[in-house]
Amino acid sequence: MCGIAGFWDFRADIPEGKLRDFCGQMSDAIIHRGPDAGGCWVDEQAGLGLAHRRLSIIDLSSGAQQPMISNDNNLVIVFNGEIYNYLELKSELQSLGVVFRTTSDTEVLLEACAAWGVEEASRKCNGMFAFALWDKSLRRLWLVRDHMGIKPLYWSVQNGVLFFASELKAVRRHPGFDARLDEAAAASMLRFGYVSGEHAIYQDVKRLTPGSMLCISAFSDPEIRPFWSFDDMAKKAVKSRTSVSDIDAVNGLEELLRDSVRRQMISDVPLGVLLSGGVDSSIVAALAQEASSKPVKSFAIGFDEAEYNEAHHAAEVANHLGTDHTELYVNPEQAIHLLPQMPELYDEPFGDNSQIPTYLVSALTREHVTVALSGDGGDELFGGYGRYFYGHDLLSKATKIPPFLCDAFVRINRFLPSTALDKLTCRLPSGTKINHLGSKLNKAALFLEQKDPLKLYRMLMSHWGDMEGCRAGDIERHGIWWNRQLIKAIPDPIERMQYIDTLCYMQEDILTKVDRASMAVSLESRVPLLDHRVVSYAWSLAPHQKVRGDIGKWALKEVLYRFVPQEIVDRPKMGFGVPVGTWLRGPLREWAEDLLSEDGLNETGLLDTELVLRRWREHLAGDLNWQYSLWPVLMFEAWRRHWL
Repeated sequence: MCGIAGFWDFRADIPEGKLRDFCGQMSDAIIHRGPDAGGCWVDEQAGLGLAHRRLSIIDLSSGAQQPMISNDNNLVIVFNGEIYNYLELKSELQSLGVVFRTTSDTEVLLEACAAWGVEEASRKCNGMFAFALWDKSLRRLWLVRDHMGIKPLYWSVQNGVLFFASELKAVRRHPGFDARLDEAAAASMLRFGYVSGEHAIYQDVKRLTPGSMLCISAFSDPEIRPFWSFDDMAKKAVKSRTSVSDIDAVNGLEELLRDSVRRQMISDVPLGVLLSGGVDSSIVAALAQEASSKPVKSFAIGFDEAEYNEAHHAAEVANHLGTDHTELYVNPEQAIHLLPQMPELYDEPFGDNSQIPTYLVSALTREHVTVALSGDGGDELFGGYGRYFYGHDLLSKATKIPPFLCDAFVRINRFLPSTALDKLTCRLPSGTKINHLGSKLNKAALFLEQKDPLKLYRMLMSHWGDMEGCRAGDIERHGIWWNRQLIKAIPDPIERMQYIDTLCYMQEDILTKVDRASMAVSLESRVPLLDHRVVSYAWSLAPHQKVRGDIGKWALKEVLYRFVPQEIVDRPKMGFGVPVGTWLRGPLREWAEDLLSEDGLNETGLLDTELVLRRWREHLAGDLNWQYSLWPVLMFEAWRRHWL
């Protein structure tokens, strides 16, 4: 795991010394991604510079440092990530006569591009990767990002200069980059809590699409084409599924997961597992422990607030599997200490409050290991989120309930404090509680006013309803969330929500959160469930082999039950968040009050200042729980003050 950055000034009139200086500044901005070594390579005639920061994982020798030049002296690469099938690719290349100087996967990737071309080499790779490849003879630059977008890669062309980097803070270090707010991107952040779509938070900056290659020469515009497409794969899978028995489906999934975990345990440095005690992380821990000759190190985080605490569940799973388990309990003081760092860590405004525990568990884990496996991806691939069933049920009811009853429910809900319902559920017997019932009923009321399935899910995932009271709602880019062709292409409502989440929430929230939090402490995080073979396999299964009734992840759970007793892991899903609603009324109040100043909110004009402040007052009074609306606003304001 590393960090990459670079630029290509098409004017090509910059002395070598300045090129190296620019490279060094960009590299220094992401030193946390690779504290072990750094390097720069420049081509003065082309006006190009490539920068790399190294976190040594495979082949710790100096010979594996980057930028790396190919055997034929024509290609130069800077690479972030891991190629898990590099040994098989290396054998194939050796059979073609390629001689290797190192035992690194970087050299395998480099020589694969030389032998097979960038597209075929990328297609053959199993891994997480983002790399830049310079072809000296053709004077052509390639930028490539892995199948599922696990590793980040930003790019931009401004004033005759191409910029790229793992993180935007590196691009900002180049004196030719102009950092101007993209208001449409900001609008998506205020709606969803993260910047959604290919456009980044700055004007003229984009994320390279997962599974894509960008090719550019001095005399052509950037050309982007896919070497693999989740969209194509998923839609074809829906059309061409073949019947397979339940037992064969589960057996096939187990073998594929076993192979994925085994491959991702290859490392020349200590490795562990992030364990929440849920289905996804438990199955990764189980398969990792099965593949290990000694107890695997596992790590969990807990909270004093019972409704957020899963640490005891993780401990049960760890005890059963026999892992070497460590846990950390989080308190408000740690959150207060961390909050000022969030804008710096995330580069873009980021409003998922689980960023706090994710950073803390990463920091805890890094004290013991350099690589950690996580269970991210299982909910999106196998239908694990409760909102899938909740949304599907509401959609069905919305089309059946007489309009006058819908109107009555909506009116009552508008006057019913969500906090009162939340308090009521706390008194219910264990096993019958519904977390955040009040907030869910508020969402339900919005749902019942609509019958468009895409708009319903968009509203369910929005922190500000359908952007009511927001000027930002008028400037949003209408991407996948508005694509009505999906209704026909993916007719199953739950699968359609999974599809949208995989391309949006998972890639732009979950993977962003994990990458920034882990790399901030120089920890490599690997995600076995997002092996693109596992992704394709999940979509090849019939919907009933993933979701049965109101139970998700059926096939995944069937695999897990072969390793862990059902009673240990069978329980309602808990979100990996923090008690922000309570903390905002207590230890975080002063911080929030400062950010929610009327002058500051008016300065951007993206939100209705009066509405925001009214929700803040209602939240403080305890009448309504507006944490999900307020948190993105707070994080946007914190980011704006830090970077703009």
